[in-house]
Amino acid sequence: MIRTRFAPSPTGYLHIGGLRTAAYAYALAKHSSGEFLLRIEDTDQKREIKGATQKIFDVLEKFMNWDGVVIQSDRAKAGVYRDAALKLVNSGHAFYCQCQPRNAKEQGFSTTLRDPCRDQHNTTGAVKLRIPDNETLTYNDFVLKHEVSWNSNDVPDTILLKSDRLFATYHLAVAVDDNFQKITHVLRGPEWISSVPVHLLVHRYLGYKWPEVGHPTSILDPAGGKLSKRKGNSSVEQFLADGYLPEALLNFVILLGWAPKDNRELFTLDEFVKAFDINGFQKSNPALNLQKLDWFNAHYIRQKSDSELVQLITPYFNHPKLDEIIPLIKDRITKLSDVPSLTSFFTSNPPIPPDPSLSPDHLRFAINNYDRLIKGELIDNIKSKGWKVGDFFMSLRIAICGSRSTPPITETMLILGKDESINRIKTAFHEY
Repeated sequence: MIRTRFAPSPTGYLHIGGLRTAAYAYALAKHSSGEFLLRIEDTDQKREIKGATQKIFDVLEKFMNWDGVVIQSDRAKAGVYRDAALKLVNSGHAFYCQCQPRNAKEQGFSTTLRDPCRDQHNTTGAVKLRIPDNETLTYNDFVLKHEVSWNSNDVPDTILLKSDRLFATYHLAVAVDDNFQKITHVLRGPEWISSVPVHLLVHRYLGYKWPEVGHPTSILDPAGGKLSKRKGNSSVEQFLADGYLPEALLNFVILLGWAPKDNRELFTLDEFVKAFDINGFQKSNPALNLQKLDWFNAHYIRQKSDSELVQLITPYFNHPKLDEIIPLIKDRITKLSDVPSLTSFFTSNPPIPPDPSLSPDHLRFAINNYDRLIKGELIDNIKSKGWKVGDFFMSLRIAICGSRSTPPITETMLILGKDESINRIKTAFHEY
């Protein structure tokens, strides 16, 4: 059975690249009726953000379910990582290091590959992996479809267990937990490729079976460079808050680095699982094309029933006649947060912009013939006056909505009501 996992750290929000990794791991497992597991990698207690773990659960469950969860801090308290580290020390594959921790931000990363403590026979301190000399460390990447190798002489001795003897670093915890969860296939970002030689050795020394490992491409920021949390434009939670639907966001991210054989674009999660093929991973780094995301979102909004949209739109715009307004604007919504700007004239009388298209004669005629206008009985009369029908209704759009671009104006007037509509037309008439 294929077993995959998604292993976010609660040190920040769920990144759009993380959602993509989760979707790929989910599809890889479920395509073969396997299991998709969740693991919260919270051993870096100093960087953990309060409430981030629950936020990961809350956001991810909008997209997919999982078959089990492991919280690393719980396993750390049970001594799981300490026991694994001691096993490595006792077998001679790790050693205690008493060097002072280095502040990489202030001092830069160490260029010393072989730690001076490796032959000191210390009995306390942080536990470091003893990297062997003159070995070739190799694995086959099932996404990149080729072998990747390192000379062990270029790999530094690496911390596995912190000096508190409780919390492991990523390099030890990932191996121990992948083995515990019986993970068969690992998908993770390309930034982790450089860690593979350390993980290969930890697996070997602990007697673990090496899983299939693959690294999909990086997602690029439209402004250039890799998309990162620090740029603040990659939070799944923020995309949802901005009014993007989960199904649109999911459909969008799965096509950032993967493509089906038939170039199909629209997928539900179940359809993606059915179509998933590891040969669909692409080699070039995709850019985060927000215009494409807008296209997906508008499509999925149009698939919603009006009653569904009432529930979705209410947090952004609440109106007693929202169920009547939605059919007028549905085809114009790109994201849910657009609705207030598309509908503001329903809640307040908009200012009338200077516009040569607005004709006082049109407005006077509309006031005097309002009831017939609403019933659609004035078209011939409008033409008989030598007016273009489009020009007449443009005057009404500007007077009623303060804009040339509006929902169908007659239906809009019906929602506003006769008194409000006539008052707005009169106001515009007097201004002109």
